[in-house]
Formats: sequence, structure tokens, C-alpha cells
Amino acid sequence: MGKPPTDFIKSAINLISRSKLSVFGGIVISILSPVLFISILIDIQGVVQNPYFGFLIYLVLGPLFLIGLIFVLAGIFLSRGKENIGLFTFEYIEEQLSRPGRYSRIRRHILLTVSITIATVFIVGMVATTGFQYTETNEFCGLFCHQVMEPAYSSYQNSPHSRVSCVECHIGKSSEWLTKAKFSGAKQLLAVVLDSYPRPIIPPIQTLRPERQTCEECHRPEMFHGDKLHIKDRFLPDEKNTHVQTALLMKIGSGGYQGRKAQGIHWHVSEQHQVFYRHLDNAQEDITEVWLKNGGEKTHFNKTPDNIDSSKSTPGSGEVRQMDCMDCHNRPTHVFRSADEALDEKIMTGAIPRDIPYIKRQALEVITQHYDSVENARLGISKGITMWYKNSYPALFKRGTTPLDTAIKGIQQAYMENVFPEMNVQWGTYKDFIGHKNNTGCFRCHGGLHTSADGQMISNDCDSCHIILAENEPASSVLNLLKRLNK
Repeated sequence: MGKPPTDFIKSAINLISRSKLSVFGGIVISILSPVLFISILIDIQGVVQNPYFGFLIYLVLGPLFLIGLIFVLAGIFLSRGKENIGLFTFEYIEEQLSRPGRYSRIRRHILLTVSITIATVFIVGMVATTGFQYTETNEFCGLFCHQVMEPAYSSYQNSPHSRVSCVECHIGKSSEWLTKAKFSGAKQLLAVVLDSYPRPIIPPIQTLRPERQTCEECHRPEMFHGDKLHIKDRFLPDEKNTHVQTALLMKIGSGGYQGRKAQGIHWHVSEQHQVFYRHLDNAQEDITEVWLKNGGEKTHFNKTPDNIDSSKSTPGSGEVRQMDCMDCHNRPTHVFRSADEALDEKIMTGAIPRDIPYIKRQALEVITQHYDSVENARLGISKGITMWYKNSYPALFKRGTTPLDTAIKGIQQAYMENVFPEMNVQWGTYKDFIGHKNNTGCFRCHGGLHTSADGQMISNDCDSCHIILAENEPASSVLNLLKRLNK
């Protein structure tokens, strides 16, 4: 006579119970199975927005479930020599199938085994799939390691690329870069656990996938053409917070396409004119050599010896890089403003009321003080602005403090979007190479310091990239100028 399914279940339980390892694994699986299933359904529905909820499911409960399953299988395997596991061998199944009338009973055994296996595979597959998707989300990238990634995530949310997911630029679709990114991420998680990560975080230039492959999924420099009018708004630190503007006609140009000649700023990334350079530092600011490949011709420019630090540079030292998008747009997403720019932006958008006398000057004074924490910065900014205006413009308090309260919030916001004391990110920590602020950016090559053997110098003529129509002139004057030019 064959053994009914109850005997099969009893034998399975008996086999598991003979091993402490299997019993422990069975308890873990029994507890976690319903919890995991319900939690994953809740996460898929988006009911819980906390990023640590996903971490708990996919990086804690999921691995624990797999460990429990391994313990069950390992316990059964290790106890095979002590117990009769005939019910689970091929010989037993073959014997039962060869006996008349036994097929229906052994079929129940097989169905039960297959059902348990399918359920286990389903849970494991769901955890693996949704867990992988979780690690691809912006919330995991920016919020999981909150303090570590706060500067990057905050600047990302305020950037022109805030609707582009992190993985689209940092990983992409290539399996090669996916693997590199996951290994790099594992190292970063370990560094967080061990508290061994650098402060501030070093930009991962070397671990990013090729920049042109990244940027040109959306932008095509060979399709750019013509010039672009660019207006820069500033507010002076005077009583009226005078609004001034600089009007630039940017020679955007083109990388060249369909036989057209490359010209303007994007000439630097054309296929016809390939620019290479050698830099001594990781920030790619100390450039000692530049060479241009123009078809079969090659022009070599060297930095003048008087401007090279001989202690750092020896013949052939440094790294060689071909110029691409990121050499100018080095911070396309994680943009950190200077204190002056951050305040101008807040005044321009109305977050800081412009009609408060000297608000730009006073805001600049309190915002550039050194604070050892965000909370101290908030208190220091509030106290500094309140006390000065209480002494200098008491009339503001007679009509209520609403305008000043609004200004304080705007100043605090400007600070918190750009300065992160816990990560040693201060004003100017991360440099932006767009333009030529503080003799960097364009001036790394176009500073008049690189010459060729025949005496040629890399041009430092401002009109090569832009024409200044007006510089720090009253906004009304710039508007009238543009109207005249438009006629």
C-alpha cells in the first residue's frame, strides 16, 4: 500500500525536525513568507514612501528568507546519513509509479512538492526582481544614505535634470557599466557602514560610463547651430538691491554635421577637431599639455615652464583625456551655486523680497559665516538678520515681521541647498567649469599659458565664445538695448 499525503508531510516534517539547522531555517521561512508577500504588495502599490521600507524588504528580509531556505536544504543534506529519506528519492517515486493503483497517491506527493517549490521560486523571484528595481530608484540613490548623499540629492532635485533618473546617467543600459556600478555601490555601502567615506564625496569621474554616450542620448551637439542670447541677473548689495543684468550673445555653434563646418563653442567636441589634454590633478584643472588633431595634422601646445609646478610634473606625468561634454559641463546636474548666485536666484524668484533695504548685503554677510551644522546655520541666519533690521530699520517690525520672515526663510533655503557642513561641503567646494569663474573653467586652456613650438598660443580672445552686449547694467537699460537690436 502507498503512503497517503499526510504521511508524506509527516515524513518531511520529521526529516526537517531532525536537524536544528533545518528547524531554524523552517521557522525563518514560515515567519517571513507572509510578511514578505504582503510587504512587496504594499511597496508595489506605493502605500509607503519611506526609502527605508524598501531597504527592510529587499536588503534585509529578502536575504534572510534566502538564508532560511539554504539552512533547510543544508540541514536535510547533512542529516541524510542518519535518517531514511526514502520518500524524497527517485527510487521511491519510480517504485510507486510501477505499482498498479499507486499513481494517484504519488501524484499528490509530486503536486505538493511542486507547489511548495513554485511558491518558493515565486517569492525568491519577486524579491530579486523588485529588489533590483528598488536599488535603481532615485530614493535609494539619494535618501538611503541620507547624510552621505544629501548634497548630491539636494542639488539633483534643484537641477535642470531633476526629471532624469539617477541610473540613466550613472549606469545606463550597458551590462558592463551596470556591473561596474553595482560593485562600486557595494563598496560605497561598506564605506558607509565603516564610516570610511571621504568628506566631501569625490566626484566619481573615473567610474561613470563614457560621458558622450551618456549626454548624447538626449543632446546632440552636431545638431546645435547659431548663437544664443543669455541674460544673467544680479542684484547689487546696495539699499535698493538694484537689479542689473549682463547680456551675452553666446556662440553655441555646432559640432559639425552633414558636411557642415564645426564652429563656435561646440567645435571642441566635433569629430573633425579632436582635442586631447594632459592633467596632473583629479579635478582636471592643472592642464600641462593640449594637442589638437585636425584630420592628419596635429598641433601640440605646452604650458609655459614658469607656470608649471616642477614638484608635481615630470615629462609624461599626469593623465591624458579626450575632451568631451563633461570638460565644460562638469556639473550638469549636481550644481552648487556661489553665495552671491544663490541669493540672486532667490531674490529673482521672490523667495527673498527685494523691497527690503540692503537685504542682499545683509544676507550675503550672514550666509557666508562658518557654521558647524545646518541647525546652527538656520539659527545664525535668523538671528543675524533679525538683530540687524531691529536696530537699523525698526519700522519694519511695526508693520509686522512677515516680509522679514519670508526673507529669512529664503536665505536659509539658499544656504541649505548649497552648503552641507556635516559633509564638509562649503561655498565653492565643487567648482563649475561653465564659463571662467575664478580663473578656472575655460581659462584652464584659454588662459594665455599654452603655446606651440612655432609660437602659436591657444586663443584667449573673449569674442571666440561670446559677445558682451551689456555688463552689469540696470535691467531697464538692457531691455532697451535688446529692443533696439531687435529692430
